[in-house]
Amino acid sequence: MIATDQIHATMEAAVFHGNERITIERVKIPDVNAGEVLVRVSRTALCGSDFKLWHKGAEFTAGHEIFGVVEQPGHRMHGRRCAVYIPVHCGRCAACRRGDTQMCLEISSLIGWNRPGGYAEYLSVPENCLLPVPDDIEDSLAPLLLDTIGTSAHAVRFVSRVVPPRESGPVLVTGAGPVGLGVILALRDAGYREIHVSDPNAERLKIAQTLAAKSHPVGDTGKRFALIMECSGAHAARNLGIEVVLPRGALVLVGENSAPWIIEEGKVLRRKDFFMIRTFYFPIGDLEPNIALLRRYKEEYRVLVDGEFGLPELPRNFARFAEGKLIKPVLAPERR
Repeated sequence: MIATDQIHATMEAAVFHGNERITIERVKIPDVNAGEVLVRVSRTALCGSDFKLWHKGAEFTAGHEIFGVVEQPGHRMHGRRCAVYIPVHCGRCAACRRGDTQMCLEISSLIGWNRPGGYAEYLSVPENCLLPVPDDIEDSLAPLLLDTIGTSAHAVRFVSRVVPPRESGPVLVTGAGPVGLGVILALRDAGYREIHVSDPNAERLKIAQTLAAKSHPVGDTGKRFALIMECSGAHAARNLGIEVVLPRGALVLVGENSAPWIIEEGKVLRRKDFFMIRTFYFPIGDLEPNIALLRRYKEEYRVLVDGEFGLPELPRNFARFAEGKLIKPVLAPERR
């Protein structure tokens, strides 16, 4: 535990310099401001969206799929196992009152992006960003409640109001990374019965097939779908989705890409009615159904976590992750 007189001690944290260079350095343990608590990081899952920080460098400590233990003596949450909800939110604006805490209208700040994240031994977390994790969820699976389950399940729940399972027919998932694999499980759980998946990575495709998805050729335009879940963020996959989505169907943009996307307004786009939907992260109220989803498919999710290592091994394993050699590795800062 961190005693009061240790608050200004140091800790180890990863520094993303850019140009694919990460170093592990000693830095000051974060200050804990009013309305925040100190969290000792137990696990942080690696995420592909951090590749841009790996390439360009990060102002703050990266890492946003975080699970840890509150170390704030005297606080009601002290000692609690918690995942960290990354959108800092006010809880008072119209969006927050509606339950859309991931789209707060007053605060635009993400933990691990606009303030220090979880590739470190400790971080400070706003109290309303603490997500209690039950004891039957093991440490290495707990971070999956965030992007792999939270982002994926929210996208499926959102689009199910537009293209419900009974009306969908075959569904196409483009991209079999952690979020795409999470989408496959969320689709299955929601009642979508025929799920196709495309990905150029043969190993990821094999895992998708073990989750009961059918392999679909990358770039194929011979089959059309009422529902397409685009999880890769690749512009080519987005353009393909516009081409093969059926009239009155839906293309859901789950994957991210920071590069500009230019859409050509040809007849494929112009001559049909369809929905193009963007979903982001998940509302904090989804925590309980997400925990239930993890419990129902615990063995399937466990397959995705294919590496666990301490901070000294993060630079090497992040590079392996970027090469597509790992699916959802997790950092365990206490390991040596």
